[in-house]
Amino acid sequence: MPQTITQKIIAKHAGKKSVAVGDFVEARVDMALANDVTAPLAVEEFAKTGARSVFDRGKIALVMDHFTPNKDIAAANQVKKVREFARAQKIVHYYEGGNCGVEHALLPELGLVKPGDIVIGADSHTCTYGALGAFSTGMGSTDLAAIFATGIVWLKVPPTILFVLRGIPQKWVTGKDIILHIIGLIGVEGANYKSMEFSGNAVARLSMAERFSMTNMAIEAGGKNGIFPTDKTTLAYGRRLWKKIDVVTSDRNADYEKTYDIAVAKIEPTVSKPHLPSNTSPAKSLGKIKIDQVVIGSCTNGRIEDLRQAAAILKNKKVAPGVRLIVIPATPSVWRAAHDEGLFKIFLDAGAVISPPTCGPCLGGHMGVLAEGERCVATTNRNFVGRMGHPKSEVYLSSPFVAAASAVKGRIAHPGEII
Repeated sequence: MPQTITQKIIAKHAGKKSVAVGDFVEARVDMALANDVTAPLAVEEFAKTGARSVFDRGKIALVMDHFTPNKDIAAANQVKKVREFARAQKIVHYYEGGNCGVEHALLPELGLVKPGDIVIGADSHTCTYGALGAFSTGMGSTDLAAIFATGIVWLKVPPTILFVLRGIPQKWVTGKDIILHIIGLIGVEGANYKSMEFSGNAVARLSMAERFSMTNMAIEAGGKNGIFPTDKTTLAYGRRLWKKIDVVTSDRNADYEKTYDIAVAKIEPTVSKPHLPSNTSPAKSLGKIKIDQVVIGSCTNGRIEDLRQAAAILKNKKVAPGVRLIVIPATPSVWRAAHDEGLFKIFLDAGAVISPPTCGPCLGGHMGVLAEGERCVATTNRNFVGRMGHPKSEVYLSSPFVAAASAVKGRIAHPGEII
C-alpha cells in the first residue's frame, strides 16, 4: 500500500509494514520532552503509575525554558520539582540555567532529534521537529507521564494534506511568510488532526531555520504534525550531529486527502493580525498601525539566521521613540554566535534590550508582558486574546525582517521601506 512519510514513520515504530489513515496503533517513542510548565504535572502523574523508573533516561528531555530565569516563587517551585525528578531518575537531558534554551530550538541543535524519529512533547509546538523529517507532535502532560513509564504512545494515523511549494520567493519573503500565508489560506482549523507535508521545487531554497518556522506553526492550522522530506539541506544540517538516520520519503502514488499548489513568488511579507494566526494581510497594507513593542525570538524565529535578518535591517538605525525592542536568542549557542558576530552591538546601538534564552513574552510569561491597549509585532507563533499580556493588548505576527523594520518605523512596516 502506498504510504506518506508520516504513515511510514508511524508504521515502522508500530512494528508494522504499513498503516492506513484512521488506524489506531501503539508506537515506540524516540524522544519525550517537557518544560517547566508541563513537566511538573507529568512528574506527578508518573508517580501514580507505580513505575519505579522511566523507560529510558536517555530518551527524555526536560527543558526549563518558559519562565526561566525563574520569574517568581511559583516558577522556582515548578523547576525545583522537575530538577529533583531529573536527579532521582538520572535523566541525561536536563537543561536549566546556562545550558538551557527554548526547547524546540535546543533539541535539534544538540542532535537529540533526527529524521525518521517519533517525538512526543508536552507542548503544542513539538511539531517543529518535522522540519528534520521526523514525526513529532504535542500531547498533554498525563499522556507524557504514560510515555515516561512505557516508552509507547497511542496514536490514530492522520490523513495528510500536501502543500506543493513552487517557484522563487520575493526579496524579504521567508518561510515564516509562507506558513502565515498557508494558515491564512486554509484557516486555523484547516488541518485539524492532519499531517501537513511540504514538497515542491521551492523546498530546496528553504533553509533549516525556515523549515523549523514552518513546521513549528503547523499546529496553528490545527495540524497533528508538519513534515518536510529529508534532503541535502537536512543532511548537511545533521552531518556532525547524527551517526545513523532513517531517511523516509513519501511514495509517488501516496494518497493525500488534499493538495495545495502554492506559488511562493506571489507571497509578500505577511503579517497575522489579532487575534488569530489566520487573520493575515500583506505588511505593506498595515502601515498606519502604530506599535509599542517588538519581540524578536521564540521557538519560531529565535535562531541565528533570524537574528541576522533583524540585524540587517537594524544596522545603523534607531528604534523609534516610544517603542521597546526585545531580542531573545533561542539558545546559548545562538546567543554566543550573535555576540561573536557583532549582532549584539547592532541591537544595542539601535536601542534594543537583549534577553537570555527564554520563551518569556511569547506566552505572556515575563521579559515583555503587554499592558492594556498596547500593540506588539512579534516573531512568535500565536496572537490569541491575552497571549502576551493584557486581554486588551494586541499581537501581530511577522518575520524578523518585518519586525525589525516595524521597530524602526514605530508602526507596522515593509522591510523595503528601510533598505
